[in-house]
Amino acid sequence: MGDTVSETRQAPRRPGFLARLVRQKVPFVALLFVLMMVLVAIFAPLISPYDPNAQDLANAFQGPNGEHWLGTDQVGRDNLSRVIAGTRLSMVAMLQAISISIVIGVPLGMSAGYIGGRWERFISRANDVAFALPAILVVFGIVAVTGVSLSHAMIGLGLVFSTRYIALGRAMVKAARHEPYVEAAQVLGVRSWGVIARHITPNILRPLVVQTTVLLGAIILIEAELSYLGLAASASDPSWGRMLHDSQAYFARQPFLPFPAGLAITLLVIAVNLAGDGVADAIIKRPDSGAVTTGKRRKRPPVLVSERADRPVADGPAPVLEVEDLVVAFPAADGGETVVVDGVDLRVAPGETLGLAGESGSGKSLTAWAVMGLVPEPGRIVRGSVKVAGQQLIGRSDRELSDIRGRDVGMVFQDPATALDPAMTVGRQVMEPLRRHLGMTRAQAKARAQDLLGLVGVPDPAGRMGDYPHQFSGGMAQRVVIARALACNPKLLLADEPTTALDVTVQAQVLDLLIDLQDEFGMGIVLVTHDLGVVADMCDTVSVMYAGQIVERGDCADVLKHPEHPYTAALLASSPVNDAPTGQRLATIPGRVPPPWEWSSACRFQERCSHAVDRCGTGGIALVGDSRAVRCVRTGELDLAEKVRTP
Repeated sequence: MGDTVSETRQAPRRPGFLARLVRQKVPFVALLFVLMMVLVAIFAPLISPYDPNAQDLANAFQGPNGEHWLGTDQVGRDNLSRVIAGTRLSMVAMLQAISISIVIGVPLGMSAGYIGGRWERFISRANDVAFALPAILVVFGIVAVTGVSLSHAMIGLGLVFSTRYIALGRAMVKAARHEPYVEAAQVLGVRSWGVIARHITPNILRPLVVQTTVLLGAIILIEAELSYLGLAASASDPSWGRMLHDSQAYFARQPFLPFPAGLAITLLVIAVNLAGDGVADAIIKRPDSGAVTTGKRRKRPPVLVSERADRPVADGPAPVLEVEDLVVAFPAADGGETVVVDGVDLRVAPGETLGLAGESGSGKSLTAWAVMGLVPEPGRIVRGSVKVAGQQLIGRSDRELSDIRGRDVGMVFQDPATALDPAMTVGRQVMEPLRRHLGMTRAQAKARAQDLLGLVGVPDPAGRMGDYPHQFSGGMAQRVVIARALACNPKLLLADEPTTALDVTVQAQVLDLLIDLQDEFGMGIVLVTHDLGVVADMCDTVSVMYAGQIVERGDCADVLKHPEHPYTAALLASSPVNDAPTGQRLATIPGRVPPPWEWSSACRFQERCSHAVDRCGTGGIALVGDSRAVRCVRTGELDLAEKVRTP
């Protein structure tokens, strides 16, 4: 595999979080101002030049001077000392309100978005009601019941603002829940809260930061408003809002009185929002030019179907995958259920490659997801048996399944760009199943991950461990996905159209890699594909799916050379071949795969079949046969082999 890649240009290392933040001059200055105000709040008693409540009537209404830099108020109290003390009150208020909002809102919102169902509906309805209540009125009500207190007011404000986090967390997690990189983490056996913490939260952190800074600014203003009205800080508390209230009556005598508190409020609100935008922009790395990789496919002789069929399969009677009578259904509009996978049987031996072929909409990918126990909601497995290495998966809890996924079963996805978490380095993503399932230390997992990346043909694996997915080409990213899937040496690998998103040259490299890795590890492979050329090149056996059913299965060479079902023959006839006569038009299959709600108990291909007869539309049609099986009432009557050319 070392000759797969011929040339690589390494991307320069990208700057870290702090460097990206410093480059944003205005947000960085704003952040420094916020940090300075935090330090002022912490050390307020030490840096205040005077006692903020000490009165000196002889020096009342003074403007800024050398002794009192911001002047004095109506009773001679030093304004600078009161602004410093007010900074502590404002910071405490922000901390109380925002902590309550986050602690309540984020877990509720994220759990609602991730779990879904009744829990999501309950949280959403309750949040909609709470969201409609004006924040200031809720605080007024709490203060009226509990009495004037800054803490009571901020608790009420925190409860109200938690609705913002619930709405945001639910929406963001719900949108990310079905992202391929999240589903890939589930396939690796990462448990629900691990998926949320490591794969969803980093990718929604930016809007959470923006929401937090917006709410912090609102808390500062509302606290000042409540103190101005006498509903938060008492008359003796050096609150900014209280300072504004006191200055109102004496504005004509000393116009400078409202400026210290007003300027402090204005600057802090603006700085918090600017700093929040800068932090949010620095959190997520924006894609730029990454590693550009080019390569040439290793020259392999073309594999004929007959030669491919003779490829040795590992001995041993125990299959790595046994699927029997698998039925998957989704709720229907009439209250019933619509079957989308109907009575599927599959069997894969160690070292064997099974091709699951058919058009889009045939149920291939959903069958693979059902094997993993990851049927998308609100679908469910109605009946059937799924055994991996002798372990029955149907009926197991999510916790039990997470121990099997990634360890005994690996999965390779269609598009590596979406299967990899964009906010996590590829090294960490390959290390994740090693630490989760094998209990390796960080150092052990790192060393093994480097070995795996080298095994799949990633050049300079040690140097690329710290790179992000966007810094890899499509072919290299798919190699990373394969390395992660094989990290725990699984007994079964599910490959869901692993070359669809890649160009033709890279497709061939990835297929070669899978063959070589299978020879080395001996795992069984289920290859989901619509390309019969890939089936001919890679597979030992093939099952052809149409409209949720297996319509033909058997030895790959036999099925492709001598198809017995009209659908298989039609797929072969519509597959391009290199030696086709010049000018010959490629055959097509008329119509489309019918949607599940239009499926009948009769032959589901009859509307598109050129060989259909009256009896095709009556009664259920069984899959007849054992190792070679066909679902057709005209089996044995039709000579379909003459009309097709093997890809």
